[in-house]
Amino acid sequence: MLDRFRRRSYELEHLDLGDYTDEEYEGCLVELRRVNRWLGDARALRRSVLTEIGRDAARAFTLLDVGAGSGELLREAARWARAQGIEARLVGLELNARSALSILEESEGFGEIAAVRGDALRLPFADGAFDYCMCSLFTHHLTDERLVAALREMARVARRRVFVIDLHRHPVAYYFYTTAGRLLLHNRLVREDGALSILRGFAPEELRRFASLAGLRRVRVERRFPYRLVLSASAA
Repeated sequence: MLDRFRRRSYELEHLDLGDYTDEEYEGCLVELRRVNRWLGDARALRRSVLTEIGRDAARAFTLLDVGAGSGELLREAARWARAQGIEARLVGLELNARSALSILEESEGFGEIAAVRGDALRLPFADGAFDYCMCSLFTHHLTDERLVAALREMARVARRRVFVIDLHRHPVAYYFYTTAGRLLLHNRLVREDGALSILRGFAPEELRRFASLAGLRRVRVERRFPYRLVLSASAA
């Protein structure tokens, strides 16, 4: 039974296949925000990316979020920067046109947040365009080869550090999610893709290897509750 956790699954999720209705996708965005709040992605952001920015003691910073979804973590970063009195320029990149629009719709009142539609494997930015580049719950959608390519692109556009927040592939996480999902999750995409996402997630040593293949330096991979991995590395 535990053999399925020894290596990544490459089975495509509904969001990768596109076999969903517009209504399902809208419902997915709403329910994903709630699930991610429960499961601590904002907490992982605060304890990694924002902690690092605070440690740098800069009075201004720029941050690119690759695969930003509806921009929830960008808004978290904006609120943190305002509380610290730090000027921020925050950009969310999304390949999906609806998601790119959702970043702007959900970020009304956050003038420091912008959205760009683009490909993570060919980021439409110059070298060193941002201080920091991050992604959250994005890399598990990629094959190993495309993941390494995406990390190289993220390092190319970041002057300081690159951060990846993603799922720790673990049987407890999987069985908890599938059990709770039957009771609490209503959206088919969130319920089915969420379970598969865990199987497509990573062991800590796998993330370290991908970062090494991408040429990243001073790599750290830390576990965060509940069943999140945070990779941080120097961009140059």
